[in-house]
Amino acid sequence: MIDAEGERFEDMVIRALDSVPPKLGRVMANVAVTVQQDAGPMGLLGLYQGIPLTHRTTRYAGVLPDRITIYRRAICAICRGDAEVVEQVRRTVVHEVGHHFGIDDTRLHELGW
Repeated sequence: MIDAEGERFEDMVIRALDSVPPKLGRVMANVAVTVQQDAGPMGLLGLYQGIPLTHRTTRYAGVLPDRITIYRRAICAICRGDAEVVEQVRRTVVHEVGHHFGIDDTRLHELGW
């Protein structure tokens, strides 16, 4: 296990979000990304909660932002070095952003995320 400090880990998440292609970043709507310092639910590195863009209708209004949570300790627990943490953060962020776009786990795994 490697322990990436909170602020450094948050910077990794920001860089991962910045790596999302600009065309996709521009259409992300009403979503907040947070880092939770503890491990979170067993077996999860990240979690998307909300209404995917593909399920939003004209009635979608006045709702709290969707939430993507990245679990720092869970990611650090499975990594052996800084480079591996950076890559796993990127993979986790892209995976959860995929859920925001309505892509399910099966398809994300088929795509390598």
